[in-house]
Amino acid sequence: MNPSSPPPYLTRCGCNWHSRRRFSAGLLGLVATGSVQAQPREGVDVGKASNFAKLVPAEQVERAAAQQFVQMQQQASSKRALAPDDHPQLVRLRYIAQRLIPFTPPWNPRAATWRWEVILIGSTQINAFCMPGGKIAFFFGILSRLQLSDDEVAMIMGHEMAHALREHARERLGKSFATRGALEIGAALLGLGSAGRYAAGMGEQMLSLVFSRSDESEADLVGMELAARAGYDPAAGVTLWQKMAAASQGAPPEFLSTHPSGSTRIKDIQANLKQVEGLYERAEKPTRHFGPPPKPATSAAPNTPRR
Repeated sequence: MNPSSPPPYLTRCGCNWHSRRRFSAGLLGLVATGSVQAQPREGVDVGKASNFAKLVPAEQVERAAAQQFVQMQQQASSKRALAPDDHPQLVRLRYIAQRLIPFTPPWNPRAATWRWEVILIGSTQINAFCMPGGKIAFFFGILSRLQLSDDEVAMIMGHEMAHALREHARERLGKSFATRGALEIGAALLGLGSAGRYAAGMGEQMLSLVFSRSDESEADLVGMELAARAGYDPAAGVTLWQKMAAASQGAPPEFLSTHPSGSTRIKDIQANLKQVEGLYERAEKPTRHFGPPPKPATSAAPNTPRR
């Protein structure tokens, strides 16, 4: 035997079992070294959520939002401006929401346990929003004055849902609290000192928060994916913002005061359509189709949503 040669029991044999074993070991080695990678996720990529959101407990934010949402409904109801459950446009909104909601948990696991709600408020404002915890409100003006298609409604709803899913309000509150110093934050979260003031004003703050341009871009993309997966044409984002731009002539509508628009935004949507077109093509399409409410004869519309 050559002293430099390995003993016979250390040499490789050619049997099938050992061949399979060597193949498996090699495959594990490739996975361990990263040579074999998981398939990339289909859809948009907006990166990780901000760490500022962690400064405020999600439960606290969602609870404050739910309380504010109830107050809003009560105020609208007292003014006879809250649409009844059988209102055609509210039925439309809730149908579209039910199609989008199943696709929300991958963006935020908490969404699977949220008590999603959708209301329609009789107002001429061009506005809509989704508060933390899945509380969605549309104003009648955005449907009637812009004459939105179902696809365009889905884009708005997806956009607003994305703000809640990506916890942009929680992030803004976290940044606000961070500027007040660690001691005050600790007292607030532990129920001491000025916690009552923070809790009382948190719901109202959510209605006046101004999201950053990056937040808005992120919400556009996530909302576009939600709509596409639900079977609504993501290209409607282009026509939607064209309508928004047209409505902003003169005094910008409330919706645009915190939602920057313009040609850049439309170009961003167009540039990212290819990421969700396949999702839309394979998605189960809606079985119910709706239309916008009658276009108002004048710029003013009644407070109570018309049937």
